[in-house]
Amino acid sequence: MLPQLRKLERRYADTLQIVSVHSPKFPTERETENLRQAILRLRIEHPVLNDADFKYWQTFGARAWPTLYFIDPNGNVIGLHEGELTEDMAAPLIDGWLAEYEAEQLLSRRDLGLTRETGRDSALSFPGKVAWDDESGRLVVSDSNNDRIIVADLDGNVSQVIGGSAAGFRDGSAAEAQFNQPQGVTVHDGHIFVADNENHAIRRIDLRDGDVSAIAGTGEQARMMPSGEPATRTALSSPWDVAVQAGDLYIAMAGIHQIWRMPLGDSAGDGSYVGPWGGSGREGIVDGPRMQSELAQVSGLAPGPSGLAFADSESSGVREISWDPDGRVTTFIGKNGQGGLFHFGDVDGGRSVARLQHPLDVARVGDELYVADTFNHKIKQVYPRTEQVATLVGGHGDALGNFSQLQLDEPGGLTNGPGRSLLVADTNNHRILLLDLDTRVGREIVLQL
Repeated sequence: MLPQLRKLERRYADTLQIVSVHSPKFPTERETENLRQAILRLRIEHPVLNDADFKYWQTFGARAWPTLYFIDPNGNVIGLHEGELTEDMAAPLIDGWLAEYEAEQLLSRRDLGLTRETGRDSALSFPGKVAWDDESGRLVVSDSNNDRIIVADLDGNVSQVIGGSAAGFRDGSAAEAQFNQPQGVTVHDGHIFVADNENHAIRRIDLRDGDVSAIAGTGEQARMMPSGEPATRTALSSPWDVAVQAGDLYIAMAGIHQIWRMPLGDSAGDGSYVGPWGGSGREGIVDGPRMQSELAQVSGLAPGPSGLAFADSESSGVREISWDPDGRVTTFIGKNGQGGLFHFGDVDGGRSVARLQHPLDVARVGDELYVADTFNHKIKQVYPRTEQVATLVGGHGDALGNFSQLQLDEPGGLTNGPGRSLLVADTNNHRILLLDLDTRVGREIVLQL
């Protein structure tokens, strides 16, 4: 919804004032400082009210996220829409109202004097995801709010910066290319594959020269449930992560609660097909055959011998789709069925009691599975065989050191590093960390930009 609100803000810059009322689902979202970080991360330019106790939700009788109320210059509610609304759908209504209120001389075009906070000055800005290529020793970071991809080594020496001049959707050289809030990254066969989130596209970077090309997506968000067709003619919806397994690219399609698959090779982006591989498109947490299962805002992927593990963020779950031809979805942590979307917290232990809070990524180190428990500011280990979860490291803050001291702030990206280590995109702390699982010490990788 936010990209559509941005379009409306620009279209009606002097006549429409948007105010967001944040009525939180998760406990972490109730805290004003966490909301402030989200506003900066999402580049929201209008005022946001923290409705932590749901007072405004109840006063206005809201029933769904999102709900849009249209209010006239006299403060009267004149329209209501539940669910997403595009600029093109809203414009005829707004144009009609503006003409009416202009004729009645009710419109005011005065500047409200609001100034948007710019946030912390740092080299990285809300890094979303991170990838490691063991063969080449490359560290890849999606520097999401700087709209760029950074390639470096573990000492922080930067070898390539791709994009970053401005948010946009442009192919070309490293300096010419533009991204818009890129998230998931993975390295395969001399290329970086990028989930270019707000462009609703998959981009491919040639590591030899940094050239960027779009290989899936049209640049516009899918409005209907797409069935899949040639990749560059298929609209995607909020791709959040990417992973490669056996020559296929898997895409966490968060916006439509599915996982998609795309064959790679010479035809990728031209004649290549892209389409659903897991999830019915209905939001929920229901196991079973992969295309009949229900997923909930898939946000992180980790291929392994048995299947594709994923962070199911809106169900606060960790789940897996097996590689079997028929493929089945299994939930390791989370509550299947009714009420599963509101089963969250911060509890270690067996599946019957364990709770996560909006995890955004998963990673494998050998046979071990780890999860970025984002809203709990922690990294946890998941034991699929016993359906247990245990905290590895974390707690809200920015301290470094051994695992008992180290703190995080909404880590959004997680991947395996060299040897027995994890790499973390510590998103709200604007940094990348390396966690050594043997010495149990974490350090920051300071990128030399």
